[in-house]
Amino acid sequence: MENNYIILFMCALIMLSYIFNLISKYSKIPSVILLLATGIGLKQLSLQYNFSLDGINNYVQILGTVGLIMIVLEAALDLHLTRDKVPLIRNSFLSSIAILALSVVGIALLLQQLLMQPFINSLVYAIPLSIMSSSIVIPSVTYLEEAKKEFLVYEASFSDIIGILVFNFFTAQHALDGMAVLSFAGSILLGIVISVVFSFLLIYLLSKIKINVKFFLIFSILIALYVSGKMLHLPSLIIIMMFGLLINNWHLLKNQKLLPLAIFQNEEVGNINTQLNSITAESAFLIRTFFFVAFGFSINLRDMLQTDVVIAGSLIVGILLVSRLVLLGLFLKSSIFPEVLMVPRGLITILLFYLIPDNMKIGAFNEGILSFVVIATSLLMMIGLLLYREKIEDKGGTFIEES
Repeated sequence: MENNYIILFMCALIMLSYIFNLISKYSKIPSVILLLATGIGLKQLSLQYNFSLDGINNYVQILGTVGLIMIVLEAALDLHLTRDKVPLIRNSFLSSIAILALSVVGIALLLQQLLMQPFINSLVYAIPLSIMSSSIVIPSVTYLEEAKKEFLVYEASFSDIIGILVFNFFTAQHALDGMAVLSFAGSILLGIVISVVFSFLLIYLLSKIKINVKFFLIFSILIALYVSGKMLHLPSLIIIMMFGLLINNWHLLKNQKLLPLAIFQNEEVGNINTQLNSITAESAFLIRTFFFVAFGFSINLRDMLQTDVVIAGSLIVGILLVSRLVLLGLFLKSSIFPEVLMVPRGLITILLFYLIPDNMKIGAFNEGILSFVVIATSLLMMIGLLLYREKIEDKGGTFIEES
């Protein structure tokens, strides 16, 4: 009977998450807020009825790792590379780097002063808090005008990927010097070469497998490549990104003399792209559902609402807002609203906190700060979207909602 209840509970969560997506579409309340609230509510019920779920943090880490891969793949499959989009891609790339750098330095200095810790340890904690969440941004901006939507999709995707690479650099090095930088640059170049080779192999494999069940085989290979790359201290996330970019932009590879592309049929790759988009989106939705509910369940409300946590969390959110306010105008030719309030922190931020090495952990850091920042930044994004909607409606405009 217990197994039946678990199955029913999981099905109920998936249906509830779907309803949350519908609510989010029309109300602009991010579905992540509703999922976190569900997890927090379940935690309160468990405390009332003396029910405990041992090892919840382990479940969060496993779901987060798989979710990270799916989200980066989903983001790469959303990146359409065309000549006319070069300025947009360049500006979003530079914006993501500049805002990430300013946020990291600002938050690291704040944590160093508040917690009286070495700057390098504070820097490692600041990096996850500075990464924009593509898993929250991408589903939330579908009704914005095209230029704003594309900029935010590119910016969030680049923020994820660059942030993770920087985090891996600072946590993997025993000494930060010129040799460490050269070693890191070399590992990125090696990662790109390996990524291109494996991406073509995976696309070839997909095009030749005739049985219906093949995409989860590819997902398994991608996850295995990611984990193996991490064990070898390679930036293996590049493999996931390159695979998605190649499939989604196959039409750009016109010169078949440089590469043995004749074995690939354009129609076959186009069909793979369509199916992979659908399956990746469905899988990412499923993983996000269980991840954020599990994370909500792990939140300790008492810790999150402590005065020192609220003050520290508010200062961190303030730094994130100021960083965007100062720098966005340099890269956006139009108004920076609502982009300035698009500061959500989510799955990658949470996952990277679990990956901080023991020798770099700060005992004085209250994990309630992480929960506070995730919830506060999602609420800020919600406010930005609602105000933007009212602004457009006041001007007599309309929204084009995706079906």
